[in-house]
Amino acid sequence: MVATRASGTNAVRYGTMKDVVLALEVVTANGYIVRTGTRAKKSAAGYDLTRFMIGSEGTLGIVTEVTLKLFGISECIGSGICHFSTIEDACQAVMLTIQMCLPIARIELLDAMQIKACNQYANLDLTETPTLFVEFHGTEASVAEQAQMFADIIEEFDGRDFAWDTNEAERKRLWQARHNAYHASCALRPETSALSTDACVPISRLAECVSATAKDIEASGMIGPIVGHVGDGNFHVLLLVDTNNPEEVATAEGIIGRLATRAIEMMVLLRVNTGSDKANKNICSKNMVMR
Repeated sequence: MVATRASGTNAVRYGTMKDVVLALEVVTANGYIVRTGTRAKKSAAGYDLTRFMIGSEGTLGIVTEVTLKLFGISECIGSGICHFSTIEDACQAVMLTIQMCLPIARIELLDAMQIKACNQYANLDLTETPTLFVEFHGTEASVAEQAQMFADIIEEFDGRDFAWDTNEAERKRLWQARHNAYHASCALRPETSALSTDACVPISRLAECVSATAKDIEASGMIGPIVGHVGDGNFHVLLLVDTNNPEEVATAEGIIGRLATRAIEMMVLLRVNTGSDKANKNICSKNMVMR
């Protein structure tokens, strides 16, 4: 998690690894033991070597010890689920939820194919449409208020069958389905290889990116469930590929290449459109020429 600067289902409220790591012990290639950071919440002295190591994927050293920021468990936790007619509607609901500053703890997207996989894998009976799993943390009153605000938001995007509960057993059952998403997807074509992708775009471009990717997969005829920590603008496509079939491999490579280009362009164009420096405009121009 530290080496890859990973995220997770709680990242939308509590942050990714770069936000929750206070200190590290790292062993370098020549055997030196390096200790970065302290248990203090902040330090203004010297280089931030902790952030330098996070995400370095083993190239700067092997992480052997991690000091993490801890969070108290909320008085009340409510989990819920809601369904949408289209994946674009689901993403638009996510975008407005974040823009309205609703302090949601988790908000996960599963497309219709992913819900189908979860149903078959865990004997569930969820409606097989684009779906959001959500979770609210706080006092009983604040959780109820958050749930009501979320219900009002999704109503604008044809969100339906929204149900939430504070029952711990129900919450665990719901999130177990989400955490088993990889294995559930693999079971759709057990004879194939699972090729996982990872894309993250500004939250304002989430619906555009996910919708375009979903249409690309559908047009290709490939099976590629979509799931993601969409509160951060992050989502994954899991392509199920017969690696013995050159045509399928080429199709999968095309989907992944277009997804990467799409996400990068959305980042670069955002910087240009918000009036950043000349260098970013040059990057964008070069990117267009390369295409």
